Amino acid sequence: MSAGEKALSALLAGRSKKQNCECKNEQKLKEAALHILSCHHNLGDLLLEVGSSEWNKQLLSFSAANEASVPEQFVVSALQDQAFMLGVPVEILSARIAARNIEKISAESGQAVMLNAEQRKKLSCLLQSLKDLLTHNAFCRMRFAQETWKLQSPLILEVAWRLHRESIVSLEELLENNPDAPALEEWLCSCLCRLCHQTQDPSLDTEMLESMLTDFVTVLLHNGFQKTFELGKKLQLQKISKVCCAVLERMLTWALDAAAEKKQEEASTLKAVKCWLCAFGMMASQGTVPPESLHQFFSHTLTQVLTYNAQLTAFEAIHLQRDWSFARTSPVLTMLYRKLFVVFKAEELMHHLQLVLETSEVNWHHVLSCVSTLLVCHPQAQHLIKDLLDRLLRKAFEDYDLENMITAFIIVRQAALEGPAIFMSYAEWFKAAFGSTSGYHSSSKKALVFLFKFLSELVPLEAPQYLKVHIMHPPFVPIKYRPFLLEYITLAKTRLADFKVAIEDMGLYEDLSSVKEAVQPHCQALHDVEKAIQIFENTGKIPTSVMEASIFRRSYYTSRFIPALLAPRVLPETPDSRMALIDSLKRAEKIPVNTYATYIEECKAVKEKLLQDESMEIEASDLREPLELLKAELDTLRLLITDQNKHGEVPAQIAVVSDKLVGVLGRMKDEDEAASLSLRIKLNLSIPEVEQQDQGAVDLLLTSFCQSVMAASSSFPPDRQGAWPSLFVKMVCGHRRLLPSLLGRLCQLIYHQGPSLSDAHVIGLAVFVIHLNEAKSLIPEVETCSWLPHSASKRCLSITELWDYLLVCRTGESVIFCMRFCTAALSYYFCKFPSLSHACLCSLLHPGFVKKLQYVVPRLSLEARGRGYDGYPAEVPWKTLSHPAICYRKSALCLWKQTQFKELLQEKEFQLTLQEWLLMELGVQPDEDVLSPCERQEFHYWALYQHFLPVPAAAGGCDGDLREMCAVLIGTILDFCQRSELDKPNHLKDSKCSISHGRGSPDIYCRLQEMLLELELEHKKAPPASCPRREEHFLFRVFQERQKALGSGSSLGDRLLRQQELLLQTRIVLGLPPSVLIATQKRGNKIALDCEDFFCFANTELRNICSRGCALSYDITSHFFRGLLSASLECHKPAQEVTAILTLCQTTCPIILCSAACWWQRLEPVLFSEWNRLFGAPVAQGLQSLKELQSSVSRFLSLEAASLVSDIPWISAAFLHFTVQRQMVREKMAEGLKRLGPEAEQLLVNLFFFSVVDFISARVTPQEGVDAHKALDWSSKLLQGLEERRASWLAVFSSAVKDQNPYQVLHGTVSHQHLRLLPVAFYSLVVTFEPGHLIKEQTFLYVAIDMYTQLLQLFMDGTTAVGPSLHSMEPEESLALIRGARQFLLRAGPQCPQGSFSSLQQLMSLCEDLDPEMKAALVNSSDDGDLLDEELLLF
Repeated sequence: MSAGEKALSALLAGRSKKQNCECKNEQKLKEAALHILSCHHNLGDLLLEVGSSEWNKQLLSFSAANEASVPEQFVVSALQDQAFMLGVPVEILSARIAARNIEKISAESGQAVMLNAEQRKKLSCLLQSLKDLLTHNAFCRMRFAQETWKLQSPLILEVAWRLHRESIVSLEELLENNPDAPALEEWLCSCLCRLCHQTQDPSLDTEMLESMLTDFVTVLLHNGFQKTFELGKKLQLQKISKVCCAVLERMLTWALDAAAEKKQEEASTLKAVKCWLCAFGMMASQGTVPPESLHQFFSHTLTQVLTYNAQLTAFEAIHLQRDWSFARTSPVLTMLYRKLFVVFKAEELMHHLQLVLETSEVNWHHVLSCVSTLLVCHPQAQHLIKDLLDRLLRKAFEDYDLENMITAFIIVRQAALEGPAIFMSYAEWFKAAFGSTSGYHSSSKKALVFLFKFLSELVPLEAPQYLKVHIMHPPFVPIKYRPFLLEYITLAKTRLADFKVAIEDMGLYEDLSSVKEAVQPHCQALHDVEKAIQIFENTGKIPTSVMEASIFRRSYYTSRFIPALLAPRVLPETPDSRMALIDSLKRAEKIPVNTYATYIEECKAVKEKLLQDESMEIEASDLREPLELLKAELDTLRLLITDQNKHGEVPAQIAVVSDKLVGVLGRMKDEDEAASLSLRIKLNLSIPEVEQQDQGAVDLLLTSFCQSVMAASSSFPPDRQGAWPSLFVKMVCGHRRLLPSLLGRLCQLIYHQGPSLSDAHVIGLAVFVIHLNEAKSLIPEVETCSWLPHSASKRCLSITELWDYLLVCRTGESVIFCMRFCTAALSYYFCKFPSLSHACLCSLLHPGFVKKLQYVVPRLSLEARGRGYDGYPAEVPWKTLSHPAICYRKSALCLWKQTQFKELLQEKEFQLTLQEWLLMELGVQPDEDVLSPCERQEFHYWALYQHFLPVPAAAGGCDGDLREMCAVLIGTILDFCQRSELDKPNHLKDSKCSISHGRGSPDIYCRLQEMLLELELEHKKAPPASCPRREEHFLFRVFQERQKALGSGSSLGDRLLRQQELLLQTRIVLGLPPSVLIATQKRGNKIALDCEDFFCFANTELRNICSRGCALSYDITSHFFRGLLSASLECHKPAQEVTAILTLCQTTCPIILCSAACWWQRLEPVLFSEWNRLFGAPVAQGLQSLKELQSSVSRFLSLEAASLVSDIPWISAAFLHFTVQRQMVREKMAEGLKRLGPEAEQLLVNLFFFSVVDFISARVTPQEGVDAHKALDWSSKLLQGLEERRASWLAVFSSAVKDQNPYQVLHGTVSHQHLRLLPVAFYSLVVTFEPGHLIKEQTFLYVAIDMYTQLLQLFMDGTTAVGPSLHSMEPEESLALIRGARQFLLRAGPQCPQGSFSSLQQLMSLCEDLDPEMKAALVNSSDDGDLLDEELLLF
């Protein structure tokens, strides 16, 4: 703009001031003004100024009418005038001016990729102007993109991004219009690197920087890895695609170079690289790039990483790989791998890795660090790595390929570096691969020579631990080829000698796969001794490795192990584990008598020397033991505490006490002190341990503290005693190595000896615990466990949570102790901190003490069960507690009435819920309770009906809903039983726990039964209108909700947890009245029985824990039938209702009738006597039919009858099957079956199914006593009989829908586990027959293929599938079965009728995934082309 020209805004501003009155002709005035302005403007400044707020303000004040069109109209008009004068199109002119403005904005920016605030403001104005021009078609995007690359200074990255974001010119358009591809590549790479560095600048907007990076990466991926290009732009897009790929590769090189820097001193570069890699993760999660392009890019990148800068050979890498584990790999490299792994399945990654290894020269550092990262980050990788190793070794020995061999060894060693939690040790793998007759090398002499030649070539490069593995676990070699092995062992021993490692000095428990340097022989011997003692402690037997060493490694045993074990020491008075092991070895004649005698003499000499040295070192001034010095200082502290004038001296005295405590414990070394910072306290509740050297100090400290509390309380109230208790406890917590012994001693005192403690001890310990809670930040978590080393009942607790476990209420004595302790603790707390606000009291006080009191006080005091409390508010009972004659019941009741205590009960976290109350009450043993049965029943009625039932749910009650209370009772009983199952080892060690502890107090079960009967009566008395629709049985609803809460995890732990939950639910059901299982529905004036909910429970849950796969237990079966009879009492026609339910069972819940057939011999007298007692009328037809059916079966088997009653064949078959099982008369039945006519075909098929289930049960649960071979033989005989009769039997194996399969009801009689294993039974049977005998039906091939695919799927699922898998068999056996099934199917295919191939397309697709060769064979067997669809034409 010239000096004589004014700014546009200034002109408008001046014009605006002069225009005070309304013009007569606004339109003419506007045109004139625009013409004047267009003659005095600079178009570049115009575009920068038009978007500013000042411009809009001035211009809008210039004209109130048609405001929005004025700025646009003016800018377009000015550009048109200028374009007309220059003779160029207006859109071209605007593009050039805009590009020059970009250059002006970017001036003096240098190499920057970001704009400053002023530049960003100007750019924003320009972009707004360009948007307006685009609206009027007065701007050319493509020309603008071309002009930007012609500027003298390079384009700033943020400018390019903002043009893209504001939809002015996309990044793709910018890139397409750059004619210089190398310069474009260089610009992009340098700018992106600088952008990644800029993300570390805290003054910049991090979110904007991430958006920029994400947009650029998106454009690069989208253009670099797109598969198709638009017509007419193919060459240009291919050029851009190459540029984008080149940029991505250069950025990857930048990242890999940064990861390869050994010093890695440039932290900013590493952060910048990580920023670039984070963009990969965002691409995968945001979905902004097509999945195909993303997958292609990640696959390409992974290949680039694995092959980048390949310099080392495999033999060189095997020497260096110990430093390439996951933990030692550059975090940049591991981050890159983890980002790349996101879009791949583990199988795809493994396939890609193998492909790269086979086709390219690789960077072994990157390959092996990739393997480590994959193993650590992918749970399925271990199995896949094993498969890869198997393929590599098989191929190596087939082709005698050294490259595959070294690849396998280098990969397995890398995997073993990650430890046994990730992959098996190298020693285990080497033994499994080469240590048996089935090893990879056992096929021929040539393979054996190949192996030893390879191992010999490795020897110069081997680390000692691998040589030790090869020597200690050598490959299996036939006797005639032993020289090959001996030659290698000699070579390996020579190499070990170079390392100064003798094979004779190897330890018994040495980790042969460890990458650590070999320890000295004497150190390894000490380690072996400690390990042997540990094993001896756990098993009580001499470790096998020690016995083997005494025979096979005599040199090491006598020269290293025995001297380390018999190191002279002061023998303990009570023999410890080491002494017990020594005695056991002596009795086993593994320690010579003279050696043992020498050891005893040396131990005596050590003791005498120690006593002599101690007596010489004692001086006159230090005649007292350290404990006596500590006791003296504690006594001095007590005197200061009781003298109020000397309270100021207490902190100094506590410091003296701390110093004397150090003298008792011994001063810690620096490394021990550092280790104590990560201390993890382990506490065994059943047998708490206190270190022998700490016992005296802990007892002295606790005793002195209790004495000081009582002495101080006799003189002053707690709030006037000063801070000594807090200082004392914090001082003790400062000695961290003492904490395990301290907590162990507190566990002994509170958990085991609580009822026997004196009042002074109870008060003192309660005060100590209050201040321990205050110092909880100084105490690490406590891991509680039972007496078993690997018990499932381990819990990590804070110090405050620990008291809930120690203050248990199991007996009357422990209930009273709990009341004493909590009363003392709360009374002290209220008196110690009287000035604290209510909010602070709530935040500092442990709720467990308040909840314990809410449980025990009403239990022991009738007065506390009232809703309101008459009389004056009580004071805190601290004075009465510190008085010599203490009445704890009065003190607890006094606290119960105290105002602060009442206020606490209004807070939700301090309110005792019904579930918490039940858990405490279930733990009380009735035979040791302080309450009599009548008193306990009265307490239960008060707690349940008067307290918790009416209380709102928010306060832990039930809102008056008895049904909800029953649900809480059932859920809590199950929770208690679950905990008891986990803690069983604890209870086994506790003599005070009765056998019924696992179930809890039987009185609670009585209360539950009473409530359920009350609900049942309410339901019966309810008018028909009040229950118009069917309601779900709440008992089974609770069971179903709990099962859903456990989830459907497939791990063994999850399955066992669900099974345990189901067993406990069954136990609950058996403890309830039988009639509870059967609901009733009012239908007009009649009452009908409703078993739908129980049937659902039986079909979905109970049948999965049934006996022998197809029968519920006798208890649950009897319970159902007794409930059915009891519930039918309400019906107008009981016999008809019972018969109707049994008829309904035939289709809805067949396992009920199957169970009745199984247990009928025991069930019949119970049911018929029950019927006579209840009705005294002829028995229901349904029951009578079952009885007649059993009689018919008995007559048939005794040869008294030639046929069977078989109205419903599958029920008759069930009775026949279970009767034969009981009587063991299969031979008689075989003879009887031959007499049956053609009408018995369905019965025989059903009987065949039950025999198949018997065979499966023998495989799944062999402990039930069923002989698998006999069961299979019996099934084969039945199948042969069916084939002779030309009976159709395939439907029992078919998974067709119910309407299409007449035998589908049979599947409802067996567990899901057994159904999954039908393919095992199918092929175990049919392989014993010739295919020609079985293929008479057209459906045979369909069923055979279906069973084959399911069999393969079982094997593929392994142990991760729900229920049993094929891996429950021996591996060789399962593989043999699969091979047999495959051969059978291959032989059967060509013999099948052509019609058999007509409906196999769906099965073929599944078969192709599991066994493509089988599919191809079956296609070839189809002569008329039934299977040949479009896909199959490829064959």
